[in-house]
Order: sequence, then structure tokens, then C-alpha cells
Amino acid sequence: MTTLSGVRVVELAGLAPGPFGCMVLADLGADVVRVDRPGGPLMPPGPVDRGRRTVELDLKTAAGRAGLLRLIERADVLVEGHRPGVAERLGFGPADCEKINPRLVYARMTGWGQDGPLAARAGHDIDYLAVAGALEPLGRAGERPHAPINLLADFAGGGLLLAVGVLAALLERSRSGRGQVVDAAMVDGSALLTTFLHGLIGAGVWTGGRGDNLLDGGAPFYDTYETADGGHMAVGALEPPFYRALLDGLGLTGEDLPEQDDRSGWPVLRARFTARFASRSRADWTRVFEDLDACVAPVLSPTEAPAHPHNRARRTFLDVDGLTQPAPAPRFGRTPAREPRPPTAVTVAEVLAGWPAAGAVPG
Repeated sequence: MTTLSGVRVVELAGLAPGPFGCMVLADLGADVVRVDRPGGPLMPPGPVDRGRRTVELDLKTAAGRAGLLRLIERADVLVEGHRPGVAERLGFGPADCEKINPRLVYARMTGWGQDGPLAARAGHDIDYLAVAGALEPLGRAGERPHAPINLLADFAGGGLLLAVGVLAALLERSRSGRGQVVDAAMVDGSALLTTFLHGLIGAGVWTGGRGDNLLDGGAPFYDTYETADGGHMAVGALEPPFYRALLDGLGLTGEDLPEQDDRSGWPVLRARFTARFASRSRADWTRVFEDLDACVAPVLSPTEAPAHPHNRARRTFLDVDGLTQPAPAPRFGRTPAREPRPPTAVTVAEVLAGWPAAGAVPG
């Protein structure tokens, strides 16, 4: 038994955030059926596809829409990522679905949300971060803002919060017996991720420009440093005990250095740290700090991370049909997540054969 056993999800194929949110639901045990357009999936096959069954339907045809509505009639959740109004025009908007399944959680994954001046506009991760105020702080002092690939808006502020919204709506449905629309917008999620930053600004702690603050690379004890072999070490020695351990590891204890909280001395500290880290390899520094509580770690590439001893011990990464990928998270004491598996193609009839009428499944 998994955490979401018995929960049926219909996913309309999309890009990045919607599939990631549905992957999370599938990992937790939901029965996710993805509806692909004729011609195959929109994205190249990969780990984000795991845990699904897939059916192919042409939603621009009456027969395709009829097949979709048959699935929706017995589903707990529908996830769609069309621009606002498209699903309504095709005949499977929230009002259409409520008529046949009032218990349905109708989750809408978009960039700008269902309303507002930009709702109908195209966009990508970097645009949602920009408007949410999450992009401007990212980057080095004196340089332009730097896009953090598409992790923040697409996956954290988009897909992950979509999954949270679905779970909250399912919990509420267990009390009311009614479904509802979940409006998951990446611009909203990106803004939500800056909540702590707004607190720092309000407290007067975040006062500098880009790259001049405590957590954005401005502080020499919260930054990355290049090693002699071209690798890097990550330093997060914020608290005094960790800072003292950092100095011990670098062999700088007892030297005449500026105080940790003396901002005027940060350039001196940075220069000393830079020189010390550049004197040895990443592997050497990893060995130096592995027994010191200094909040210092090697910067690993995505292909190196699975081999790290801690990740191996926790099985943070798994091998699925020869492809290494992150394991499901979080972990549960009684109802473990489902072991990842590649998607499998089925027909609508095969799905319905295992889905009794809506309302027969608790929740």
C-alpha cells in the first residue's frame, strides 16, 4: 500500500511542470494515466515520465474528447496545462467536467495563471521568475541576473506546488465530497519561493545589491571556491562554530584576519579563502572537511552525485532500466513510495476496466 493508493489521475500531456507534478503523484502511489496527442509525447522520454500508463487520444476530434470524458468521469484528478480558455473551447473545461464528475479535482498548470493581463501570453521559466521578483537577486555583484536553469519556476514553483495543491484539494474533498479547481501558476509559485527573502528585506537584513548580501555570494563564508584541479567546493559556514571549523580546515586559525561579521574585511577573507582552496584538489579538500562540521561540501555534477557515499547509503538515486535518476521523495514510515518504472501504453478500455464508477473509491 502506497500513500496515494486508489487515487486516479488523468494527465493531459504537457511540458516540464505538469509532468513533474504528476510524476510526484505517481511516485506517491497515484494511478496516473497520461493522455498523449497523436504522434507521441511532447517531450523526449525520460525519468519525469515514470510511473504512468499512457493512452493516445486526438482531443480535436469528437471521438478523442469522448474518450477523455469517459476517463474523467471515473477520475479523482485532472491535470491540464493549456492556456486559459482552450479546455473550455474543446469541451472539457471545469464546468463540463463538473457535470459528469462533481468530485473531480481540476488542476490547471500555467505560467501566468487563469486571469490577469498576462494570462493568455506565452512564457518560460525565466519570464515567470523575472516578473515574480525571483530572478533579479540571482547573480554576481556587478553582473546581470543569472538564470538558474529551469529549476525554480518550472519545477519548484510550478510542478511541485501543483502536486501540493492537488493533495490539499483531495484532503478537502474527503470532508466536503466536492471537487474544485486548482489554479497553479508558475509566477505565483516563483513569488512564493521568495517569502523568506521578503522577510529579510523587511527586517533590514537584505540591504545590498545583487551579489552583496549574506546568502547570494556576497559573504566569503557562503560561496563557492575553485580548487587546484578546476573543481569547486561549496562553503556555507554561516554560524560562528562552523566558521571556526572552516578556518581550521583551511589552516587559517590564529592568523590575523578580519572578524567574520566585519563587512569591510570581506574582500580580505575572500582573497585568503580563494588562495587556500586553489592550492589543493577538490578531492583533497573533501577529505579535509569530511570530519569537520564546517558546512563545506564538494560541488558535484549531476552525473557525479549518485556516486557520493551519502547518496548511495540513502539510495537518493536509483537505476531504472539502465537510466540513473533521483529516487522518489519524501519518505514514509508505513506507506513507502512506489518504485519507479517506465511508462506503459494502454487503451482507454483497459484503464476503465480497472476503474470502477466514480465515488466507489474512498477519498
